Amino acid sequence: MKQFLSICGIFLLISGGVAAQNGSAALQDLRVDVIYLSSDFMQGRETGTESERLAAQYIASRFEEAGLSPKGDNGSYFQEFAAVVKSNPHAESGENRTARNVIGFINNKAAQTVVIGAHYDHLGHGISGSLYTGEPAIHNGADDNASGVAGLLRLATMLKEKGPKKSNYLFIAFSGEELGLYGSKYFVDHPTLEWQKINYMLNMDMIGRLDSAGVLLVHGVGTSPSWPEVMATIKVDGLTIKTSEGGMGPSDHASFYLNERPVLHFFTGQHSDYHKPSDDSELINYEGIESVTRYIFDLIVGLDKKGRLEFTKTVDENEGRQAARFKVSLGVMPDYVFQGEGLRIDGVTDGRPAQVAGLQRGDILIQIGDMPVKDIYDYMEGLGLYEKGQTTKVIILRGTERLEKEVTF
Repeated sequence: MKQFLSICGIFLLISGGVAAQNGSAALQDLRVDVIYLSSDFMQGRETGTESERLAAQYIASRFEEAGLSPKGDNGSYFQEFAAVVKSNPHAESGENRTARNVIGFINNKAAQTVVIGAHYDHLGHGISGSLYTGEPAIHNGADDNASGVAGLLRLATMLKEKGPKKSNYLFIAFSGEELGLYGSKYFVDHPTLEWQKINYMLNMDMIGRLDSAGVLLVHGVGTSPSWPEVMATIKVDGLTIKTSEGGMGPSDHASFYLNERPVLHFFTGQHSDYHKPSDDSELINYEGIESVTRYIFDLIVGLDKKGRLEFTKTVDENEGRQAARFKVSLGVMPDYVFQGEGLRIDGVTDGRPAQVAGLQRGDILIQIGDMPVKDIYDYMEGLGLYEKGQTTKVIILRGTERLEKEVTF
């Protein structure tokens, strides 16, 4: 009870202060959501901790307030899953924890469902994953990703009140994203509604730092021919849209893309406070978040006439970034959740060396040349040994079968 009263007290303090700052109800809600989720009270929302559970309860209460039905496990808003949290990326083992996605549903009794997502976990005190060089400190993650969750909650209200009715809407606040897309990967493997009914997925990750240029980055436009066609008809004052085609990427939309659903990822850009304690709520552009959510709402309205979207595979643009760090790239998406020895492949890019050599999704890479691969760090070290045009062997496990393949970079 004492903890509940503390939460209520903080909420009332925030909402009272915000109301004095701005008369817009939408902006007030965005501010309250971001400030609460990224307050020191939340201790950085680390996956599988009490602060993560408090954040999940808050999001569930906001879903209920918006009129969303629970669509988690056992009639609740929560979908629990196991996560392994390591003190550092090189640790051989970690702490087993229970984490949870938060899932709400608008049931329009339609044949298809749109998934709208944002991760709500962050780095806690920055023991692992932080770019901060000082002593451990609370990483509040206002932009990463309280901003995306605030956008998720805003869209829930908008679509409940005035959204088109030819689709159902499934809202998912994912946990475990910072550990390697744990929550979204678990959902696509254990969907809480029939997977075939899912039409497409929209992901908001770091939408809180729209700058004076007003550039909104939209990744994934190559995953369906419907995206560019509809996006060309949408204009929101103050926004300039910059697109990229690839459906891969280090956020939760990748889990859906790898399971052949069209995806878009909305992002207002990188900044110097990323994964540092300085990512705080006073630096957030709340009007910018509102503009982003208006754009997404208009996009959903425009897509409502399209019915089922066609899915198309894309070139993984992240391979270009990898090639900048290494002289060669294999062309695979690692399964970051895999806890066994080796590197399990979660996706293979068409036309890249792995695909040409016959590697497949689900294969476990255990050796590159003479270099044993026990984890992703061995994999990266192994890549660094080769130049473009060189050929080597790789050894994989495919089920119980051990296979040797020849790869040319």
